Amino acid sequence: MESGDSNIIIHVISVLFNMSWQIFWPLAFGLILSSFIRHLLPVDTVVKHLGKTDAKSLTFTTILGMVSSSCSYAAASLSHTLLAKKATLANAMAFLVSSTNLIVEMFIVLVALMGWTFLWGEVIGGLILIATVGFLFSRFYPKDVEQELRQHIESAEPAKHAHSDCGMDMSNMKHETSDCGMDMSSMKHETSDCGMDMSSMKHDHMDMPAQEETGLMSKITKSAGFFQMDLAMIGKEILIGVVVSSILIALVPQEGWKALFISNDVGLPTWLHSLLDVIIGIFVAMIAYVCSVGNLILAAALWHGGISFGGVIGFILADVLTIPMMGVYKKYYGKRPTKWMVGLLFLSILFAGLCVDAIFNGFGWVSTDQTVRTLNQSGFGMNMTTVMNLIFIPLSIWYYRLGKKANASMGMSM
Repeated sequence: MESGDSNIIIHVISVLFNMSWQIFWPLAFGLILSSFIRHLLPVDTVVKHLGKTDAKSLTFTTILGMVSSSCSYAAASLSHTLLAKKATLANAMAFLVSSTNLIVEMFIVLVALMGWTFLWGEVIGGLILIATVGFLFSRFYPKDVEQELRQHIESAEPAKHAHSDCGMDMSNMKHETSDCGMDMSSMKHETSDCGMDMSSMKHDHMDMPAQEETGLMSKITKSAGFFQMDLAMIGKEILIGVVVSSILIALVPQEGWKALFISNDVGLPTWLHSLLDVIIGIFVAMIAYVCSVGNLILAAALWHGGISFGGVIGFILADVLTIPMMGVYKKYYGKRPTKWMVGLLFLSILFAGLCVDAIFNGFGWVSTDQTVRTLNQSGFGMNMTTVMNLIFIPLSIWYYRLGKKANASMGMSM
């Protein structure tokens, strides 16, 4: 092997390692948070606040998304959890886009890399996107497809095989049954109505020493089972996404991405130029998304390569439409529901990008002298990323093993 080939391989491995180091803790934190919400958040609470789509629910889910996660995969898991807890599809999708585009970490990097104009473009674009998603998904997502989506979610719920007979032996169950909508880990063995609250029922007919693990540790164990199942379901898609993105960022020079865009010298109408740039920006995001930081670095390069302001915003907003993310949606929701989901998200992002371009160019807020400072891709050293990874790497390994053991005890090894 020649030294040039060897250097390329080393460079790709280095980028992959650095990328994994950057995204590990927010990904682990988001998936762990999702597992706790999935186990502990009462269905009636979600239904009360997110069971219908209106301005109040969209505001609530936007705030919830802003404080929850900066990782697309973790956000996808959390939005899936909200759907499993009976939130409306529009609210779940609004959460998905807010938790990946309206977060403090992204705001800080945007200002550092590209200036305040792009920060306000991202904020306004994100809010327009949330409102558009709420409208399109509540009005145009077919009801029969949504029913198929929810059936797919229910069929994947743990302990689904034990849903019908509430009198059967459930003493070793570690999760909630999706049909009864309740915690059966401590229910007594007697005929009863699945719709009633059995969370406080006792085992009157026999002593159950296996259930001595109660309180906080019991809740952690059951939640860990959801964490392990999530990783078993989407872990391959996450790995593929990180590897492919690392290869792209390592091998494709910035000039290669710049060549995709239409020069300003081409005599196209402004609206058509903007439309094409936003579409191209979304397309590039679909095949080249790395992580929040890497995405913004590429966005800065694209801006200086000639893409329009709306094209940059469309590129940034499209982090929920990457090819690996589509694979996650397919696993979570099924093939046909995913097609409709991707289609409506694409139209929503396209509309948001065009609106931002029209607003900022119309008011003359877009300047062409944005400065780009080099941002070190490496997260090594005594910084926030290192501290959080030192916490979440051992924590996530322990949590995964705990969940795998819990699921194995129910015959649900994955």
